[in-house]
Amino acid sequence: MATPKIACVPNGPYLLENAPLRRASGETWPTDKGVALCRCGGSQNKPFCDGTHGSNGFRDDNRADPAKDKREAFAGKSITIFDNRALCAHAAHCTEELASVFRYGKEPWIDPDGAARREIIAVIRKCPSGALSYAIDGVEAAPLPRPAMVTVTDDGPYRISGGIELVGVKQGDGASSDHYTLCRCGASNNKPFCDGSHWNAGFKDPS
Repeated sequence: MATPKIACVPNGPYLLENAPLRRASGETWPTDKGVALCRCGGSQNKPFCDGTHGSNGFRDDNRADPAKDKREAFAGKSITIFDNRALCAHAAHCTEELASVFRYGKEPWIDPDGAARREIIAVIRKCPSGALSYAIDGVEAAPLPRPAMVTVTDDGPYRISGGIELVGVKQGDGASSDHYTLCRCGASNNKPFCDGSHWNAGFKDPS
């Protein structure tokens, strides 16, 4: 079977090959011949590219501060939690579902002893961007086995899972190659990755 992969066209769309494509709501599209996915945020045929990037001034330069691309370790009694804030897509599973551990606005913002280990693992496994990971007794956990899939989230990024190759793109410190999120609103400073800018940009799809 051919390797599933995503390539970034300079100042243009993502080219997806050999990987299933679906909306979070369940709608699916055929991708056996490859598809071009919008990442400028302007297509009238989302999630597919309609060439709008050529007229709306889209640029894919990465403007994120490279000094912030670092993974920190928060060691607890039974689990060590790793976090790279530069990778976060702000899906908020962690802060909304386990606020005793992922303490928004507090320092340190992660308390690895704030909940049972199984609860922490369950929430970390929901992190779509790969910003969060963990280790038990010094051994980093392997990603859950998942089929290759590109999920078009409502009003948000493409969620990639199952180890789809991102061709020619350097990933962040400690980043997962198994699952990550790609910007499709055009506003991220950390392109091609999502940094949560769709919230402030007011990005809508479906409208």
